[in-house]
Amino acid sequence: MSSYASQIEEEQRAVSRAYERLDALRAEARSRLDAVRAAGSHGSPTQRTERDSFATMYEDRLTQLRAVEDRLVFGRLDAADGSKRYIGRIGLSDAGHVPMLTDWRAEAARPFYEATPSHHGDIVMRRHITLSFRDVVALEDEVLDVHSDQVGEASRSGTLTGEGALLASLSSRRTGKMTDIVATIQAEQDHIIRAAMDRAVVVQGGPGTGKTAVALHRAAYLLYTHRRTLERSGVLVVGPSSAFLRYIDQVLPSLGETGVVSRTVGDLIPGVSATTADTPRAAQLKGDRRMADAIRNAVAARERVPADLPVVQVNGVTVPMLAVDVEHAISDARRTRQPHNKARETFVKSMITAMRIRYEEQLDYTPDQDEVNRAVSLLRMNDKVRVALNLAWLPMTGPWLIDDMFSKPAKLRRFAPWLDDADVAELTRPKGSPITRSDVPLLDEALELLGDDPKVASRRRREEAAQAEQLQFAKDTLAQNGIGTGLVTSQMLIDQINGDDAEATAQRAGRDREWTYGHIVVDEAQELTAMDWRMLMRRCPSRSFTIVGDVAQTSALGGTRSWPKTMNRLFGRGRWDLNELTIDYRNPQEVSDLAGRFAEAQGLYISTVHAVRRMPDAVTRRTVDGPDGLVAAALDEAGALAREFVASDGTGRVAVIAPGSLLGRLRRALPDALRAALGEDESRRITGQDPWDRQVDVCDTETVKGLEYDAVVLVEPGLIDQEAPSRLVAAADLYVAMTRPTQRLAIVRTAMDEKDLGL
Repeated sequence: MSSYASQIEEEQRAVSRAYERLDALRAEARSRLDAVRAAGSHGSPTQRTERDSFATMYEDRLTQLRAVEDRLVFGRLDAADGSKRYIGRIGLSDAGHVPMLTDWRAEAARPFYEATPSHHGDIVMRRHITLSFRDVVALEDEVLDVHSDQVGEASRSGTLTGEGALLASLSSRRTGKMTDIVATIQAEQDHIIRAAMDRAVVVQGGPGTGKTAVALHRAAYLLYTHRRTLERSGVLVVGPSSAFLRYIDQVLPSLGETGVVSRTVGDLIPGVSATTADTPRAAQLKGDRRMADAIRNAVAARERVPADLPVVQVNGVTVPMLAVDVEHAISDARRTRQPHNKARETFVKSMITAMRIRYEEQLDYTPDQDEVNRAVSLLRMNDKVRVALNLAWLPMTGPWLIDDMFSKPAKLRRFAPWLDDADVAELTRPKGSPITRSDVPLLDEALELLGDDPKVASRRRREEAAQAEQLQFAKDTLAQNGIGTGLVTSQMLIDQINGDDAEATAQRAGRDREWTYGHIVVDEAQELTAMDWRMLMRRCPSRSFTIVGDVAQTSALGGTRSWPKTMNRLFGRGRWDLNELTIDYRNPQEVSDLAGRFAEAQGLYISTVHAVRRMPDAVTRRTVDGPDGLVAAALDEAGALAREFVASDGTGRVAVIAPGSLLGRLRRALPDALRAALGEDESRRITGQDPWDRQVDVCDTETVKGLEYDAVVLVEPGLIDQEAPSRLVAAADLYVAMTRPTQRLAIVRTAMDEKDLGL
């Protein structure tokens, strides 16, 4: 092995070859796409369909090839026989189909993450390659076979090291976007990423242990390993907030996967975006699994015998609507086991039939069919009959049912008899109030029981008719060409027409409330209530889940504080696996230890064993005499940290995490503080950034969940504790706040606050 410089040159040649091949594949895809588009809309329906299919395929391929530009190659495995295997974001072969780059998800790449000196198989050395754009800038070698000649050679060339690549990535400035960890996946993480898809995998880990990264890389691995299955069914990623989803939205594309649906629980129902939050107690009550019974009771209450039944005149004949007929019609409709609005068709048909029979019973002759048809039409159009049918079996929409239930305390007591007066008062709100985040699972439950409202049902029937026509067209097209009975089927042709790829699947899935996914990733899963879980479970009948969270960070009153208690109820004993990540890669050890000691003293379960870095000045404290100087002191600290960590190229993130009662004052004073610390131009640049991507921001504890910053200013922690709805929630909120920084935690508080809550 030669000098370090020559090693860099050697790897640069290999990396350049990989990028040249990537460029060639991009040019080829672009050329084919241009050729397809140049053909225009000419030709037969079959030819046009074929062109559309290929255009979609080439567009998706171009998107994938563009997304893997950054750090295309990041590793190399050297075998005992002298062969070398490069590891990268995607697999590449040269024009002669000789492999040049192994996809990180392939089985052949597993040793890059899992090989150890005691279990390394035929791999003798693992090399980490660091790129800046397309240039090789650093190499680090881990010799796995201590008896190999490469130990001395790596040492002499200056490439022998341990965890340098990992530590370098941890020390880099934050960008407001989560980056993948494909080059630095650790063995305990890789084991979870490659777990089987046929069961639920729960990942418990403290802050900074890489839970989210593991979950997203697992999604990418499953899409690679089970491509055919998941391209048709799709993958859903559920996050705690829109800010969090923006934070992670580049990870999967950077791994070559673009066809994933990302949603918060509040956005899971198409056309509904819940941005309003309930009080913590109201959210807890709505999250109770018994609320499913309340929704069921609310629907059943609209299937009843009205107090006043009409008697109508049809062709001069008196026709009564009888209670016994209503009861029988309700039974007929319920036996169909269809959703309420769909079953209403059976109810109405049964009632009209019963009234027709009552009409015929009043006659002293047998009417002909024309007379019967006229009588039926008159019954259907009679206003009294229509009103009575609606009173007996009311067609409803989900939002109307939710609004009606929570705006009328008497109904809420009747539908949810376990609620006491204080609970009912907590849940009652004015009619017409917006849908809240905690309403969404209840709304989903209602939609499941009600089905589509009549207008939507009519539109769906038209869509189904169009799909049937499309399928018939496909059959006819294949028949005209003498195919369709072998490898190519009409459904395959329809898939091509509609875009049978992961990205098209994601678009269709995102528009369909009833879509069932092949796999669901749930992040910050400890915050989900029982009703949240009901909504997710009906979206994944296969029960294939990746569930990540930390029970020490649970801030929802109805959330999870014990994985076995929640998971056994959902999946059954023995049908889910619990994995625990124990190493804190994010926080300096000083921050991790401080947060861990606090959380344990508050009775929270802490799973982190140790942090990988020590930084002696990672925790600072500043105390002011009284509340008057608190805002100024906090922003003074934020300005100093911004000077140290925030750069004009957009890197570096500082968060001021404060109690809700101080947020307004801090946000109003922040521009002046930045101007004093950074100057007019830099201050204007930062304050003009999008709120979700601001380099210096003022946040509450809920907003920062799942995110990370270079530095954090924690303001008046005792007041955060006081404002929380419970002692455990307070502890969790502060634990979350303390564990956001990768470099520095500054605690700013009053003397009284320090006395009340020692940190």
